[in-house]
Amino acid sequence: MHRYKIWNAAAPTTAAIAKVSTGTTIKTMLQLATPSTRQMQLISWGYSFDAGPSSAGLVELIQTDVAATVTAHVAAGVQPLDPNAPASLLTLGTSATGYTATAEGTTTASRSLDTVLVAPSSSSAPSVCYSYQWMPDERPIVAASRFLRVRTTMGSSVNMLCWICWDE
Repeated sequence: MHRYKIWNAAAPTTAAIAKVSTGTTIKTMLQLATPSTRQMQLISWGYSFDAGPSSAGLVELIQTDVAATVTAHVAAGVQPLDPNAPASLLTLGTSATGYTATAEGTTTASRSLDTVLVAPSSSSAPSVCYSYQWMPDERPIVAASRFLRVRTTMGSSVNMLCWICWDE
């Protein structure tokens, strides 16, 4: 198995990684598409905001059967953690692996893998950063030909970075 990590933006080169606005309606921030020949096992995931939202929001890690329309990632954006690992087998494209959805698609089957309620910044402990690493015996597996999404529904727009780490 090989381990990979991906962000909801193009891979940083001469500039820092770009944060993305969540908006105030449901929005897929990052989507991974497994190929028809391979599943993936999740290791960890997380997100951060540049400020807490002014009203509560929700961040979901969800497996779906339908793709959102996204800005396509390129192979360089799917980064192996071992520099000698082969390129990931994720399917790339605007209806496959990418970020910053412009259309959500009509999901008919889904599986929630983690959901986090984000407290408004006016509370005493805003949820500005979150990361989760599964124990080895509880790591979710995303089936072949499925989509894994980090999806937000925010009461007020904030800028977000999110990432997923997995084995394939």
